[in-house]
Amino acid sequence: MSDMFVTLGTWNWLIFGIILMALELLAPGIFLFWLGLAALLVGLISFVVAPGWQLQILLFALFAIAAVPLWRRLARANAAPSQDNPFLNRRSAALVGREFTLEKPIVGGNGTVRIDDTVWRVAGPDTPAGSRVRIVQADGAHLTVTAA
Repeated sequence: MSDMFVTLGTWNWLIFGIILMALELLAPGIFLFWLGLAALLVGLISFVVAPGWQLQILLFALFAIAAVPLWRRLARANAAPSQDNPFLNRRSAALVGREFTLEKPIVGGNGTVRIDDTVWRVAGPDTPAGSRVRIVQADGAHLTVTAA
């Protein structure tokens, strides 16, 4: 078993790194990319310095541990909401303040309005069909309106 560790060479680390990165392509999201990057770094260092197998494994562990906070920082920076489209995935919030025509009258506090190709349920004061209403609040798929 110890012979296997003694024979760890530069090419083994490079091949191991490429295999891990290829596995990331097959199963994305497991952050094997970062482990592969750590293995590639150990392989590149081994080209220059030729450290012993103990130091190679230690370097791999250090690089892999350092990659996790780096990955989290990059993921958090890329997960910020886009300034180009602040209502992305919040379609109903983008409707607040806009005016539409009632498709069905609001009777007993409930009615419908057609927005583009979707019929939305609305709540508000009793209003006849065909009246213009302004959306004042959006909570998920529930819109609250007032007369425009």
